[in-house]
Amino acid sequence: MKGPLFYAKILLFGEYGIIKDSKGLAIPYNSYQGALKKSKKFTTKTKESNKNLLRFYTYLASLDTDLVHFNLDEFKKDIEQGMYFDSSIPQGYGVGSSGALVASIYDKYAFEKITVLENLTRDKLLKLKGVFSLMESFFHGKSSGLDPLNSYLSIPILINSKDNLEATGIPSQKEGKGAVFLLDSEIVGETEPMVSIFMNKMKNEGFRKMIDEDFAKCTDACIDDFLHGNMKSLFGNVKNLSKIVLDNFKPMIPQRFHTIWQKGIESNDYYLKLCGSGGGGYILGFTKDFNKTKTILKDYRLELVYRF
Repeated sequence: MKGPLFYAKILLFGEYGIIKDSKGLAIPYNSYQGALKKSKKFTTKTKESNKNLLRFYTYLASLDTDLVHFNLDEFKKDIEQGMYFDSSIPQGYGVGSSGALVASIYDKYAFEKITVLENLTRDKLLKLKGVFSLMESFFHGKSSGLDPLNSYLSIPILINSKDNLEATGIPSQKEGKGAVFLLDSEIVGETEPMVSIFMNKMKNEGFRKMIDEDFAKCTDACIDDFLHGNMKSLFGNVKNLSKIVLDNFKPMIPQRFHTIWQKGIESNDYYLKLCGSGGGGYILGFTKDFNKTKTILKDYRLELVYRF
């Protein structure tokens, strides 16, 4: 048995903002993927994954909901026969490792599942998001459901608000100098503590005002520019966003990256922003000249996401 591949995802824009109902843009990231497999011989990694699937099975079996029903007998039988999730997606890196797992379980075991081949109306997207939110809460305590949705559909998704999602197209890549890239912090991040810090900060009126007025508006402008291919305007807005994040989200940025974050803003060679909840994992970067940025940041591991 080998299940279909489900890819990683990158939330290009909208981290934290989507918690407060502003816009977001998520895209699939095909460099990493995962699939359900079976094996009679366990390694340490596959054994741990198999145990994790059993815990997930127990969680799904305990759900009291009419939103979704699973073929739990088959799921349990497959686990007993050595099923595991074979994944290259790094965990704790903000690229949706649990999302791909959730998508693969829904795909294989959900009754009356919504498929990618259907006409994906807003209602269907919202229903899927609700199902995935319920499922992924097992991993994060609270989940928006967006990571599994992106992984399952493998298409860019524009989040206009909590109740308004749409599949979208992004400009095709060009062989230009510019790029969106990932910078590896080499630190595993945890979502829950970062979200707790954010929710505590939201109790402060000044912080709330900054989110509503500066952060959300800047994020919306970045999304608009990116979708319409307005690269000149995009870089101005991404620079502003990079400054806002550095000034207001310092706990989410690992200490040793504060200096290179600031250097990017001052030199205009590149701009950094959070990828997911922060605290480690990947940092997202934007540059007009990827080769130059690779030289400047030669001490760090960079991965290309998108060229323009």
